Amino acid sequence: MKVCIIGDGLTSLALAKTLVNQDIYVDLVCSHKTKNYDRTRTIGLSKNNVDFFNKNIANINKFLWKIEKIEIFSENLKSEKIIEFEKNNQQLFSLIKNYKLYDFLKINLKKNKFFKIIKNKNNFEKIKREYQLIIVCDKNNQFSKKYFYKKFTKSYNSYAYTTIINHKKIYKNNIATQIFTKKGPLAFLPISESKTSVVYSYRGFEKIDLRSLIKKYNKRFQNVKVSKISSFKLNLSNLRTYHHENILAFGDVIHRIHPLAGQGFNMNVRDISKLLKLIKEKIDNGLVLDSSVCKDFEKSMKHKNFLFSNGIDLIYEIFKLEGNIKNNVIGKTIKLFGKNKMLKDFFTKTADGGIAL
Repeated sequence: MKVCIIGDGLTSLALAKTLVNQDIYVDLVCSHKTKNYDRTRTIGLSKNNVDFFNKNIANINKFLWKIEKIEIFSENLKSEKIIEFEKNNQQLFSLIKNYKLYDFLKINLKKNKFFKIIKNKNNFEKIKREYQLIIVCDKNNQFSKKYFYKKFTKSYNSYAYTTIINHKKIYKNNIATQIFTKKGPLAFLPISESKTSVVYSYRGFEKIDLRSLIKKYNKRFQNVKVSKISSFKLNLSNLRTYHHENILAFGDVIHRIHPLAGQGFNMNVRDISKLLKLIKEKIDNGLVLDSSVCKDFEKSMKHKNFLFSNGIDLIYEIFKLEGNIKNNVIGKTIKLFGKNKMLKDFFTKTADGGIAL
């Protein structure tokens, strides 16, 4: 069996590695341009997704930095802690640098006899005829522009600013912190004893001084040195239709969300997990991988992804409202709910495993 994957991003490579592990031939179609991942960008992976990745894709434990506690603060409550999550010193999620995961997967795949890279194959009509299953992970190709352009979209009129700070070594630097400032959430995400990733989602387009903001809100790190700062525009999108005949949209093509909860790539990994299950069922029953895989995937995941992404959006809007009205009622209410163990367990399980319906 052979599958074609369009695109060479992280999701494309993770999906390709998943499939070749099942002895499925994968042709990956990409442009001539070499992808260079921003070294300031990191990914948060839930424990459930780490376990899936290690078992079904590749063991990435050596690249991970484990987080055992999450603390959330509100500027409207004078930077008072409103909620925290921890589980008996157990891993809640892990951080990994984008470029390290990308390079690891690419090197791993090049050694695999089931994998082949086809550069700049522009004859998309020929691709349609040649493969029974085509998976599109790149939003800037002909398939996406022709079949997957109808989306529910929302602009946050915001930019995310990312950097890595170097600081004095902290033993067990394993507490992630998020401060809901009046202009957007600011997260400190440890990636080693002496390095921490910073992500600031700022509502507005004017230039900001991230170094000053880090100095203002940093309460934990000493001798801080800020490295290169990068930025990208924030949008919400959900694709209306996941497939066209034997062509399946996938990953960021079908959903993009606000980074405040670090769930973007987690959603993609959950999609890979579901697709793998559907493909295994087809193979076990002696069936070919064709348009039926696309239909089954959309039926299984479309409503879950829509609910999950809009749930993240709702959290964003709640804290945006608190910042706009300059009132601490919302923060106090969340702090009250944060004392409810059942609710905290529900949110922890949802963040770890997604929506199970």
